[in-house]
Amino acid sequence: MKNVLEYLENSALRYGSKKAFEDTSASCTYEELQQQARSVGSAVAGAAILGSPIPVFMDKSVAAITCFMGVVYAGCFYILLDPHQPAARLKQIIETLDAQVLLADRTYDEKLEGLHFEGQVLYYDDAIKQSPDEALLESIRRQSRDVDPLYGIFTSGSTGIPKGVVVSHRSVIDFMNYFTDLFEITSEDIIGNQAPFDFDVSVKDIYATLKTGATMQIIPKQLFSMPARLLDLLCEKRITTLIWAVSALCIITTLKGFKYKVPESVNKVLFSGELMPVKHLNEWRKYLPDASYVNLYGPTEITCNCTYYKIDKEFGPGEIIPIGVPFPNEKVFLLDEENKLVETTGSLGELCVSGTALALGYYNNPEQTQKAFVQNPLNKHYLESIYRTGDLAYYNEEGLLCFASRKDFQIKHMGHRIELGEIEAALEKVAQINRLCCIFDEKRKKIIAFYEGDIDRKEIIQAIGTDLPTYMIPNVFKNVDAMPITSNGKIDRKALMAEYTGIKS
Repeated sequence: MKNVLEYLENSALRYGSKKAFEDTSASCTYEELQQQARSVGSAVAGAAILGSPIPVFMDKSVAAITCFMGVVYAGCFYILLDPHQPAARLKQIIETLDAQVLLADRTYDEKLEGLHFEGQVLYYDDAIKQSPDEALLESIRRQSRDVDPLYGIFTSGSTGIPKGVVVSHRSVIDFMNYFTDLFEITSEDIIGNQAPFDFDVSVKDIYATLKTGATMQIIPKQLFSMPARLLDLLCEKRITTLIWAVSALCIITTLKGFKYKVPESVNKVLFSGELMPVKHLNEWRKYLPDASYVNLYGPTEITCNCTYYKIDKEFGPGEIIPIGVPFPNEKVFLLDEENKLVETTGSLGELCVSGTALALGYYNNPEQTQKAFVQNPLNKHYLESIYRTGDLAYYNEEGLLCFASRKDFQIKHMGHRIELGEIEAALEKVAQINRLCCIFDEKRKKIIAFYEGDIDRKEIIQAIGTDLPTYMIPNVFKNVDAMPITSNGKIDRKALMAEYTGIKS
């Protein structure tokens, strides 16, 4: 298998009239998706250069999925541009891509005009009406290779310019070969999509659906601030599988959603993006005890995830949930500051990955690509690219990998090297704290703890004083109603820092 379109085509043969994708206003069967994607593909292929990037400017929807598959039929790769993102960021992405063709929803014509895109705009409602050019599509398919790019996802760059991670068909196929089997996703499942389509968690939703013949329900973003309506939808649609960001799961438990309704059809809960607070995990397990729970880890650059841990025991507040073991066909290892292999229990090292799952690099950004994707320093004999994640991890007593923190979350404070993650683990033990996040003010040399919960500074210090030395106790405690969340569903540390500096200035 060398092209993800084989997932779509195989499922169209087996489950042709079955609902494949659904949003709040539209749905499509596998047959309809294939037919409409071939129409869109013919329109794109008639305008674009083979292998070129095609931005898709629309909300996450059935139409967006159709456009993605259409772009792939055209022998190109897709990038979702969220119309609700700041115009300045969208312009940076468009400039980086230097795209000549863009697929759009007419709803956002005015916003598109403001981006001053100079290439050709194809509208979705026109493209799906085009008759498929079978000869052209066949010619394109004959030229396809598994190393061709499939999609691009832009992540935040340290320079302020977003970095476009480009991932190949081969990487997605390799990952999906194991993902659906390991977690028993089948044609019987209904996957509740939470992640935005410009975030790689959605890749697991989309391709697990296409590969197995499952159904994917696209959940509107606004429902994640309305737990009752969200739970209504999960129950109404009989959702079985949640592949969600940690923050999305915590919204339901923070607002006591299960006291309103329990989505009893859910039997698989897979989470990633940041550390899962144990008290929130335990709340999910209390109300859905028969579901399976999996902690997933991995940055965008290695195609979704590189390690997993199936929750198989009870954890107490403050205990670390492992990120587990590598996915099959991926090598995950730790390197110390001298590029030596770390194998000792409890010793920190930078988590590195090699294997088929590695991305093709950053689009139009050779400098950043060469910094992150490097030769394995342990291998002097042949070319072996690895991705240095910038994350610190260690092996626990059971030999399982555990995430410690980002390298840039390791701070120097009062002469000591401190992992902010260790402080957060101690704070999580405090029963009255629901969510928390620690940041470091480098200029003022202060550790700031933001938290949700009904407890004051004095009580917190008393509670964590038995776990942390004095130099690790935060200097500032800031109670917040709710943690700010990024579009990808993670706690927004930049927003917290901005709030703190705003308070201090």
